[in-house]
Amino acid sequence: MVADDAASRAVWRGEHGALAGAARGTVLVECSTLTVSWIEELAREAASVGCELLDAPVTGSKTHAASGELSFLVGGSAAALETARPVLSVMSRAIVHVGATGRGALLKLINNFLAGVQAASLAEALALIERSGLDRAKALEVLTSGAPGSPLVKTLSGRMTARDYTPHFLLRLMAKDLTYALGEGRRYGLSLSTVASALEVHKEAIARGRGEEDFSVIVEPLREKAV
Repeated sequence: MVADDAASRAVWRGEHGALAGAARGTVLVECSTLTVSWIEELAREAASVGCELLDAPVTGSKTHAASGELSFLVGGSAAALETARPVLSVMSRAIVHVGATGRGALLKLINNFLAGVQAASLAEALALIERSGLDRAKALEVLTSGAPGSPLVKTLSGRMTARDYTPHFLLRLMAKDLTYALGEGRRYGLSLSTVASALEVHKEAIARGRGEEDFSVIVEPLREKAV
């Protein structure tokens, strides 16, 4: 699992790339969070050397990876998945076949853009709570126990309150995923305006040098504005 399209290309292509060393009939698995267009291109290149590609990005955090409880979102043929299943099962609690090549990549970007939008809205809500003088603990108790209180909101509210930005998912990678999601939206004639707004919140924190911290750090520039 590598960071982006450029890193994935570097792994697969070239004289010493994985494609050059793959035996015919091999099932190749790409678990990075990437654009659908690159996955489709990579699948064609895999087919040209007699291999089959699965795009199998994952959901879950560092703790899920360490405990073998990731969820794989798999695009590609059912037969190829059955070949790869014994390997994926060691690392996962769920393996979901979501359709043809590229479908796993697309669903992962949708998953991550929902997470990024929730994070941005929570950051703005928390900044408003603090600036207005509301009792933060009481306000967050209401929000996290009510309809807005998704598992992600509950988790990120704790990090934002503690101002603990130990990386679980890097801010710069979330910004990359939001950017990729915008591109996928354009392929289907959708502007994804909430994603665009969330991306600006993430970019502002990156511009302030916070890109290597957990993406929950997006609240800090909003706090600075509130001072």
